[in-house]
Amino acid sequence: MQRRGLLIILSSPSGAGKSTMTKRLRAWDPSIRFSVSATTRAPRPGEEDGREYYFRSREAFEQMVATGEMLEHAEVFGNFYGSPKGPVVANMEGGVDTLFDIDWQGGQQIKQAMGEDVVSIFILPPSMAELERRLRSRGQDSDEVIAGRMSKSLAEISHWAEYDYVLVNDDPDACEAKLRAILTAERQRRTRQPWLNDFVRGLSKEYGGK
Repeated sequence: MQRRGLLIILSSPSGAGKSTMTKRLRAWDPSIRFSVSATTRAPRPGEEDGREYYFRSREAFEQMVATGEMLEHAEVFGNFYGSPKGPVVANMEGGVDTLFDIDWQGGQQIKQAMGEDVVSIFILPPSMAELERRLRSRGQDSDEVIAGRMSKSLAEISHWAEYDYVLVNDDPDACEAKLRAILTAERQRRTRQPWLNDFVRGLSKEYGGK
């Protein structure tokens, strides 16, 4: 009775709680795998190939894109980043869910490639004032950097309607409960239960059907 694994896209503007929700989901269900991206940038001290990233040469990365081995990819500050298709498909066919922490552009590419196997969720802050407060509370960025993050957040929020589900993270516990409910329901979709055809045939045969 093995189901097909989900491809879970979780997006939000910086400071809305995406990283926190990602950690909570994986604590709730440790079987959820986090998608490991490929990149053309050099490994940093302590990073391992296949753990933080799959480190690839630019030529190898471009070849993966050309042969359809990337679900999504983008160039950021001169380096390519992308999601290899092979490990994700293996997880899906093995009934294991894969979680993607990506922006709306990457999410659109994955939805176009994988269709109904994708569940996309966007997390909104309760207000822009609260979002700015959260960014400032980190104590890591200058006023100029925060202003840039806020501007980028508005651009990301403008794509909210492209997602299957949209949650307002005004209470982390409530938001987590809603995420759990979404995944619990999505896992039970008929299209994710390939074993049902044979099971129903068996029920029919028990009573002399065909």
